[in-house]
Amino acid sequence: MLRRKARRGQGGRHGVDDPLDAAQERRVRAVLALGGVPQADLPDGVQQVRLRLLERAAKGDEAPRDVSAWAAVVASNLAMDWHRSKRRQERIGERLASLRQLDHSSDEDSSVLSLAVAQGLDELPDAQRQVLVLRFYADLPVRGIAEELGIPEGTVKSRLHTAVRALRARLHEDEVV
Repeated sequence: MLRRKARRGQGGRHGVDDPLDAAQERRVRAVLALGGVPQADLPDGVQQVRLRLLERAAKGDEAPRDVSAWAAVVASNLAMDWHRSKRRQERIGERLASLRQLDHSSDEDSSVLSLAVAQGLDELPDAQRQVLVLRFYADLPVRGIAEELGIPEGTVKSRLHTAVRALRARLHEDEVV
C-alpha cells in the first residue's frame, strides 16, 4: 500500500501514516466536487476515502492494485450517495462555485458552459454520471473503470456513449455549443 508520513499537524494525525499522497488527495477532491459534493463537505469526503482504505488494511484485505484509481471510484461512490440525498436544484449553485474555484477564468462563455455542463450532469442517471466523471474528470481508462466498478467494459462503453450523447444534446439544445 502506498503510504507517506503526514506532514500536517492537524488534530491527531501528526506523525500518522497517511494512505493517500497529495496527488491522490487532489484527485479524490476533484472527483467529489465534480460529483456534486459541496466545497464545505470535500474534507469529509476525503477523510471517508482514507477511512475506507485504512479499514481495508485493518481487515487484512489486499491493498488495491492502483490506489489512485480505487480512491477515485470510492470518491465517485461517495458523491453518488451524497447526490441521492439532496435535492437537485440546491446542488447546481454549489457545483458551479466549486468549478469556478478550479477554473480561475472569469470568461462569461466559460461560466455559461459550466452552468450548462453542471445541469447536464445533474440530469444524467447516476450510473451514467459516475462513468462519465471517472472517465473524463478522474481520467481512468475504460478498462480501469470496469475493473473498479465490477462491470463489463462493454457496459462502461455503453454508459459513456449514452451519457456523452445526452450531454451533447443538452448543450446543443441550450445553444451553448
